[in-house]
Amino acid sequence: MIRRFVRHQVGDYATWRAVYDGFDSERRVMGVVGAAVYRGLDDGNDVTVWHDFTTRVAAEAFAGSDRLQAVMHDAGVVGAPTIWFVSEA
Repeated sequence: MIRRFVRHQVGDYATWRAVYDGFDSERRVMGVVGAAVYRGLDDGNDVTVWHDFTTRVAAEAFAGSDRLQAVMHDAGVVGAPTIWFVSEA
C-alpha cells in the first residue's frame, strides 16, 4: 500500500470540500482505494489529505494527472501543495 499525503491552503474550505467530494468517483477510477481529510486546528483552510493506492505507479500517475491539477484549481487551492509518498514500515 502506498499513501500519498498532500497539504495545501485553500481559499474557502466549504468550496474546496464540495469540489473534493464531487471528485470522489473519479478518484476511485484513478486508483484511490482509501482517503481522509484533515483541517488545521488554528486555520480551517489549512487542509491535509491522504490517499491510498495499491502501487507506486498508480500513486504517481494520479499525482501527475492533468485532471487532478484542474480539480485542485477549481477547488481553490492556493499556492503549491506539499506532497509526499510513504509506505507502511
